Formats: sequence, structure tokens, C-alpha cells
Amino acid sequence: MCRLVDGDRGVFTADHVKAVLRPVDDHYPRTKLVCLENTHNRGGGRIYPLQEIEAIAQVCQEQGLKLHLDGARFWNACIATGISEADYARPFDSISVCFSKGLGAPVGSALVGSKEFIARSRRFRKMFGGAMRQAGILAAGALYALKHHRERLRDDHDNARRLAEGLQAIPGIEIDPSTIQTNIVRFDTTSIPAPILTKQLGEQGMLVLATGANSIRAVTNLMVNRDHIHQALKIVESILQSA
Repeated sequence: MCRLVDGDRGVFTADHVKAVLRPVDDHYPRTKLVCLENTHNRGGGRIYPLQEIEAIAQVCQEQGLKLHLDGARFWNACIATGISEADYARPFDSISVCFSKGLGAPVGSALVGSKEFIARSRRFRKMFGGAMRQAGILAAGALYALKHHRERLRDDHDNARRLAEGLQAIPGIEIDPSTIQTNIVRFDTTSIPAPILTKQLGEQGMLVLATGANSIRAVTNLMVNRDHIHQALKIVESILQSA
């Protein structure tokens, strides 16, 4: 049974964890696992500070809890901070990473943990029917992406900031560019509902996601260059001017 923790754009503290620990009582589920996300999707690509992760890991050790990282955008956090994957991963018992997001592989994720943990995970995967034969070609794509696309994640971060700064200047859009840390840009619409704007943008080749009645998420990636950012801003401005 999951228990959500309030935080600041997806980032909560060790004190927050302490506050939600359930007492040992037959009326409550036993707290066993703490999950973090880095970077945080709903938090607009916010980076989880390593210092805070280490503080949470200390609480987990004291309470006998496991610590897991949803690292779908793990590489983005490492590139943006300059912190190595090894240092960022050290506090966790397990990590999931994705090769098909910022790194741009066609498909592929990986689970990281101790030898015993991976053996148990494979057992559960088999129990639920999960298996894939002849997966070498997928692994090759993931390996190529890791070797050749990691450093260029900086370009995605730069383009995300350009997009945010450009959107800020368009009437009908609300956004704070200072909150952009990686490749996710979340902004609000004030003159047209987000689902309608998203549909109109899609008709002109700009694909974004409405995440609420007035909120939209845009993600920069290796298929988006600086010229595309300028084009996207013109499309948004044109639609809002005619709304």
C-alpha cells in the first residue's frame, strides 16, 4: 500500500520520511520501502540533491527500510550536476534506469541491484510472464545510446531553458524559467484550455502533453534542436494570438 509524501516539486526530506513512518501495529501495513525519483517528472525535471538522498538513506538504514530509485532520467541528473552515476547510485538498494528517454534508444530499461536482488527480480519477472528472447539487438541500441548520447543531454537542458524563456514572453502563458533544471518544461495556459491548445499544437507538428485543465508538459530530446525551439515558440504564439 503506497503512501505519498508531500514535497517541493517532487523532492521531500528525511524529516518528511520520519513523519510518515507507520507504527508497528497489526492495524497498519509495515513500512518496508522508500522510493525516490530523479529527475522528478511531475516536478518538472527537478534534480534530487545528493545530500538529501544521503540523509534519507540514513533514515532507511536506521529503520530497516529499503531505498529504491526511479531513475528514468537518471542520466539527466548526472549530466546536470556533474555527479557520477556511481556516487548518485551508492545510497540506493536498487535502481531502475531507462535508455529510451533522454538517451534516445528505441526501447530499453534496466534494473540495478545486488546479485541476490536481481536473481529474485528475475524470478518474479518469470512468474508474471515477462521474458524476451533474442534481445541482443535491443541491448545494442541501449549500449550505443549510453556511449554516444550521454554527453549531448546538455543540449536538451539548454534547449529546455530556451523554450521556457521564450514561452515566458508569450501572452497567455505562465512559466518560471528559473525552475528548469533539465529537459522537462511545465507551463500553464491562461487564455485557452490546455487540452485544446495541445490538440492545435499537435496539428502543426508540435507534440506536448496536457497534464491538467491548464497545464502542459514539453520535453526536449535528441530529435529537437535549437531551430525547432524557435519554430515551436512561433507556433505557440500564433495559436494564442488567434485564440
